Amino acid sequence: MAVSGRIIAASGNRGAHGTLRVLIFFTTYYLAFMYTVSGKTAYFLELEEKHGAHNYHPLPVVLQRGQGVHVWDVDNKQYYDFLSGYSAVNQGHCHPALVKTLSEQAARLTLTSRAFYNDVLGEYEAFITSFFGFDKVLPVNTGVEAVESALKLCRRWGYAVKGIPEDKAKIIVCANNFHGRTISVVSFSTDKSSTNRFGPFTPGFVVIPYNDIGALTLAAADPDVAGFLVEPIQGEAGVEIPGDGYLSQAKSICQQHNVLFIADEIQTGLCRTGKMLCCDYESVRPDILVLGKALSGGMLPVSAVLADDAVMLTIRPGEHGSTYGGNPLASKVAVEALKILKEEHLAENAMAMGELLREGLRSLQSPFIDTIRGRGLLNAIVIKHPDTDAAWKLCLELMENGLLAKPTHGDKIRLAPPLMITAAQINEAVGIVEKSLEGVKW
Repeated sequence: MAVSGRIIAASGNRGAHGTLRVLIFFTTYYLAFMYTVSGKTAYFLELEEKHGAHNYHPLPVVLQRGQGVHVWDVDNKQYYDFLSGYSAVNQGHCHPALVKTLSEQAARLTLTSRAFYNDVLGEYEAFITSFFGFDKVLPVNTGVEAVESALKLCRRWGYAVKGIPEDKAKIIVCANNFHGRTISVVSFSTDKSSTNRFGPFTPGFVVIPYNDIGALTLAAADPDVAGFLVEPIQGEAGVEIPGDGYLSQAKSICQQHNVLFIADEIQTGLCRTGKMLCCDYESVRPDILVLGKALSGGMLPVSAVLADDAVMLTIRPGEHGSTYGGNPLASKVAVEALKILKEEHLAENAMAMGELLREGLRSLQSPFIDTIRGRGLLNAIVIKHPDTDAAWKLCLELMENGLLAKPTHGDKIRLAPPLMITAAQINEAVGIVEKSLEGVKW
């Protein structure tokens, strides 16, 4: 949320870190409103407004500490984190084992670049390929860098193996997707806020409806199609879950037409949906698997592309690279992050707590909740109200009552806490939702 800069003291002279409550006028993508924050919070909001570029639309809360499922703001108010860094902190904030691993490796060696070998990367590569059952891993940093790398890999395979004529390769994608914000990735976005005045765009992508096997069947028959990129559940679109059998049928169609099935599991993977990978629900093994976010447990940017030799080795040494990709610090942390997911049975807990959360939300029988959907601990509610800003207002009320969540696409609110959350905490969170629904001035 962009802050207009109009900080209006309620009375007196607040100072940078005073505790005086102030009124702050926000101009956001959603609405303009008057909101009360502390002087300390206002100080940090002003700093970002003055010196930072406008991209995200955050809630007016300034966080300074996190542990497990909770975060605390600069006034030491505690909140449940029901966004989890867009599923980057599945293991919980500041997991002790991750903090220990990060600290120890940071004191030893953090970066060599791939110009040299280091004594950690090979062990990480062996661990993660065995963990997910692939021949090779391409280590990179951010989610969108992993997606871009997967797209390059898919195109190279299309030319080198499938025999697509040079510069003719196409990749099928789905409407309402979210795979990142680079030029090539937004080139196949159907979200106008991602594309408006950012063109010209990269060609070579075919957009079909999500959850439409007929459309995929027609598109995949084109001999110039090299791959199909899909989110097993569309997170940014509002936790849109495809019909049963969609992923397995899609994989079968890809096999029939010699098309690579590329699964973007950056948000849905790593136990978030109640399985290690969301594709596991239909026993689908992607030809290219894209991971990120919780691969580091929120410690630093770590992402990965996994594939077998027949695909991965079409790119030769010197033809792709990443300065920080596979750095010793990231490699060490990623191994520990994956171990935590298994050793603490976070997939099983996500499955059980997700069911409890949805059951609790349904029990509220709120006239303002139109739909409750989710899998594991990736959930969303769709708000039903004529006010187009109703979801945003509810998130502000949730914040006041100690729970942080964000709207997406206007009327949808994702509810995705860290995966070690307990039944008692789920029940308390449902109580906060109930109180907030009653407290919003609809």
